[in-house]
Order: sequence, then C-alpha cells, then structure tokens
Amino acid sequence: MPNIGTILKQEITRLARRELRAELLATKKASAQYRHAIAALKSKVASLEKQIAQFGRRAGKSASGAATESASESAGTPIRFGAKGLKSLRARLGLSAAEMGKVLGVTGQSVYNWELGNARPRAEQIQKIVALRSVGKRDVKKYLEGLGIKPKSRSRAKS
Repeated sequence: MPNIGTILKQEITRLARRELRAELLATKKASAQYRHAIAALKSKVASLEKQIAQFGRRAGKSASGAATESASESAGTPIRFGAKGLKSLRARLGLSAAEMGKVLGVTGQSVYNWELGNARPRAEQIQKIVALRSVGKRDVKKYLEGLGIKPKSRSRAKS
C-alpha cells in the first residue's frame, strides 16, 4: 500500500505546476507583446533617424557651407561671414594672422581656423570684422602701433 505522505506530496506538486503554468502563460503573452512593441519602436526610431539625415543633407546643400551663415546686426540686417572674405580682408590690410588676431582681440590661430573654415567667429568678432572692412592699411597700422606692436612691413617681392 502506497504511503499517504508521498501521494499527498505528488498531488501538491501537480497542482502547483498547474497553477504556475497558468501564471506563466499570462507572463509569456505580456512579454511577447512588449517585444513586439519594442521592435516597432526601434523601426520607428530608425526611420526618423533616416529622415533627420536627409534633412541635414538638404540643409547642407542649400546653406552651401559656412559662407552663408549669418549673424544679425543691431539694425536687423544680416551680416554674412565667409572664410575667403576674411582672408582677402587680411591680405588687403597687409596683416599677418597674429596681427589680425590682435586687432580683433583673438589669437592668430583663431584667425587661421576661421580662414580655413574649421571654426566660425562669434558675433562680437564678426562685428569687429565688419568694422575693419571700412578701415584702411594706415589706420590699422596706427592702431597696432598704439597697442605697442610694430606691424611687419609686407612689401611685394621685386622682380
């Protein structure tokens, strides 16, 4: 005759497994729904990132680089900054990058980076660059001498 204790133990184990199976089924269904929602969100994020990249490329084409970026002047008219324009202004004034930096209140390396298009001057430096457009060589050299800097004479090579 079987032991009543082992039969009772087997019955309790069977009932416990049955109850666990019912609870696990609900958890598995919820887990599957969550995985499906996560997959849908991932695909949505991927499509949005593609759209952002496309808009960025379109904006890059229409802006055509740093030359068309603008800062607004106090009068409300936009001021355009271009690396080529800064380089030609510096050449017209006959200044080295270091001298141009002293006039603008920055380092010579900053001027080089602006000319190469690696960096963009802040609004206050752009205002100073705009003011320099209407100044001549003599005025800039006098200003540098007033700062105690002897401007290097830049004369063209004789043939």
